[in-house]
Amino acid sequence: MSPKILFIAFISILFIGNIQAQSKPIPTQTTDKISRPKLVIGLVVDQMRWDYLYRYYSRYGKGGFRRLMKQGYSFENTFVPYVPTVTASGHTCIYTGSVPAIHGIVGNDWIENKTGKRMYCTQDDSVNTVGSNSKEGKMSPKNLLVTTVSDELRIATNFRSRTFGLAMKDRGGIFPAGQSGNAAYWFEDVSGNWITSTYYMQSLPKWVTDFNNNHFTDKFMEKDWNLLYPESSYIQSTSDDKQYEKTLPQEKTRTFPHSYKSLIGKSYYAFRINPFGNNLTLDFATTLIKNERLGKNGETDILAVSLSAPDYISHRFGPNSLEVEDTYLRLDIEIEKFLNMLDAEIGKGNYVLFLTADHGAPNTPGFMQENKLPGGNLKAKWMIPEMNDLLKKQFGQDSIVINIFEYQVYLNYAKIDSLKLNKQGIKASLIEFLLSKPEVEQAFDYAEFDKLVMPSRLKEMFAKGYFRSRSGEVQFILKPQYHDVDWAGTEHGTWQPYDTHIPLIFFGWNINPGKTYREVYMTDIAPTL
Repeated sequence: MSPKILFIAFISILFIGNIQAQSKPIPTQTTDKISRPKLVIGLVVDQMRWDYLYRYYSRYGKGGFRRLMKQGYSFENTFVPYVPTVTASGHTCIYTGSVPAIHGIVGNDWIENKTGKRMYCTQDDSVNTVGSNSKEGKMSPKNLLVTTVSDELRIATNFRSRTFGLAMKDRGGIFPAGQSGNAAYWFEDVSGNWITSTYYMQSLPKWVTDFNNNHFTDKFMEKDWNLLYPESSYIQSTSDDKQYEKTLPQEKTRTFPHSYKSLIGKSYYAFRINPFGNNLTLDFATTLIKNERLGKNGETDILAVSLSAPDYISHRFGPNSLEVEDTYLRLDIEIEKFLNMLDAEIGKGNYVLFLTADHGAPNTPGFMQENKLPGGNLKAKWMIPEMNDLLKKQFGQDSIVINIFEYQVYLNYAKIDSLKLNKQGIKASLIEFLLSKPEVEQAFDYAEFDKLVMPSRLKEMFAKGYFRSRSGEVQFILKPQYHDVDWAGTEHGTWQPYDTHIPLIFFGWNINPGKTYREVYMTDIAPTL
């Protein structure tokens, strides 16, 4: 055969092969899918200490906390691995798997060290409120520097998965929903309605408007808060009238019943300090699931729900109060209703729910002193004038200390730099001042952190909570059971186990019942999902 004929035959084979390749059908989406739950629900109870699972266990019904504990998998030794232990940082860590030193949410409030201006964690002046004319909706996840598990799920499914966050606190709904969340909703004190911002949408969905128009908040506020059971049965709590409990804004006494009727249509802030706030939040979550058809669109969706009312109530009355015990007994009933709804709407075994908290809380100083236990308080902001007076005498300038947040002292760097003041000398004077306080155990300068003598575990927690441009350089640590609060009520934010030991239960899809006492951390939740 001649070379010319061989060449023609070779070209013909290539041509025919090319035609056959082009004629192959385009691959279609396979019907085989990776096994995933239809819906992931994060249930974060704000300020829920781990021991509440067992402290009131005998009083819980079978379908709420007990069902989660018996049918779910409980991590009995779950801790917050950083300080400060506050709401914004906690919710962000749960859903990012990261810590403030990386994600940047160092607290509920901080000072931007470059500008000296105060920043609220979700503050965003470039957006507007949706659902109201107030400023309560000028919020977004703008200050968050990393992605959340919600964002990563959206990316992994090319944004077919949908993610939502909701809480009475804006920060409890916004950060969990992520940067790319479909929506976050929060409670407005002016109207008692659920609102959002233009970061997410230009107008509320009809179902949200309809929910608000039903005035469920007013209906809950028409009810007095009475104890669910006879007072004598609340054996895990102190008596009703304790001086170390704070009154509600609208009341003159600290005792049951608590009434909210006088505030309907005037101010809804006090409704946050009400266990029916949990009812409202879970009712809104149920309405969202049904109207947004979560879990029914062929991809895994995420709904992040934060229950803020327990935090407000405990801040006011303290962990040992009748109010806190009654709140958890009522919440147990609401969780049972919510689980039953998920069973009916999504289907048993088709969803994953995790229950956890953003932080815990210590006992009130008054309670500790009443029972001859160590503990007390130091109101940090009361020290600011004293600090500035001291620095004025030593350095000739006033207002060098701007503020104190989360046991960190923020300085006026613009003034220090422009006047060429001795920055190291100022910090040294502040540390000496703080160490003179009997309530303070330790104080240090983050610039000298590598020289600090401190247990390695504790030192790591402070390192994980420090973000240079948003943290104060001078840190102080109070003695155990001392915290930044008035004599009445409670606060949180420290490294102590009462602030850092939180519940963590996974329940539902592909999760076998059980528990472990192995130590794990809040930051393990996102990678586990």
